[in-house]
Amino acid sequence: MNKSGKKDGLLIKLEELDRRYDAIEKDINDAAMAGLTGKLVALSKEQGKLKPIVGRYREFKQAEEELAKTNKLLGETRLEREIQDMALEEVRQLQERQSNLLDEIRDTLVMADDAAIDSVILEIRAGTGGDEASLFARDLYNMYVKYAEKRGWKVEQLDFSPTEMGGFREVIVNIKGPNVWSSLGYEGGGHRVQRVPVTESQGRIHTSAATVAVLPEPQELDIRINPADVVEHVSRSSGPGGQNVNKVSSAIRLEHIPTGITISMQDEKSQHRNRDKAWRILRSRIYEHHEREKRAQRDKQRKTMIGSGDRSERIRTYNFPQNRVTDHRINLSLYSLEKVIAGEMDELVSALQDYDKRQRLENL
Repeated sequence: MNKSGKKDGLLIKLEELDRRYDAIEKDINDAAMAGLTGKLVALSKEQGKLKPIVGRYREFKQAEEELAKTNKLLGETRLEREIQDMALEEVRQLQERQSNLLDEIRDTLVMADDAAIDSVILEIRAGTGGDEASLFARDLYNMYVKYAEKRGWKVEQLDFSPTEMGGFREVIVNIKGPNVWSSLGYEGGGHRVQRVPVTESQGRIHTSAATVAVLPEPQELDIRINPADVVEHVSRSSGPGGQNVNKVSSAIRLEHIPTGITISMQDEKSQHRNRDKAWRILRSRIYEHHEREKRAQRDKQRKTMIGSGDRSERIRTYNFPQNRVTDHRINLSLYSLEKVIAGEMDELVSALQDYDKRQRLENL
């Protein structure tokens, strides 16, 4: 309750979520749902997302009931001093408990959508800087893979275009695991490196760039794509791979007519695998396209996330001579570049998450 006696907007929202949780549970236990696998999966996912919020809210309500009983006891006359002191201490503890629970609920509420996404498509492309840019793209790829391995996430390489020097013109991977989006969702944008390239004979520092895009990988239940809107082109694969590569039509190109999004994928072994990978990336890009439109409509005047996530936006600089990595969105510099590039990104990710959480709480 606020000072005017009206319920806080957050508590009204929590009551709605509590009722929704009960409604979902009733639907899941309905015998008529037994054959509706898709609907049951969607309901279970929604219930799972609500569970930590509703659980804490119910703890809050229980504390509220105990607080009312204790205040009623304090309102009685002729209480012994010892009992009164015990009751006052209980009131203090219950109020503190309620305050802590509301803080936890706010944190969970503003980050719940991110925490629910456990699979992302991460794309890295070399930018300006020639061979050095492609080597930097490879370094970023290795950084993310090592970070994922430390977190116990699963990494699957979907597509890559190597250079003769061992770099990447482009590499696309799927990273899957708990909280993967809430950790890697801030990586989208322009990354810049300052160092002496291996090809530099004069020892001069060069500046090169790469772009990173991180897209949530939606399940088929999360996004519906009309097959009639997608044109599939099948052709023979090109490039190294032996005799099979030029004899079998295994390369796939998908074109989504409404958005103009096009995905090309080739694997010298399997047309089926190419098609599966191409569809996964297509779903992610279409999902992100629609989410970006919704965010723009909902939030024209302010940003609900750190930066715009635009691929051209410079978000971070890796300065090797100074062993410094700087994130420009939060003005944070860490003099531990060697550790960060080796996959020890926890300090950087935590700072971004904390800043984002504060911004979202202000806008709640």
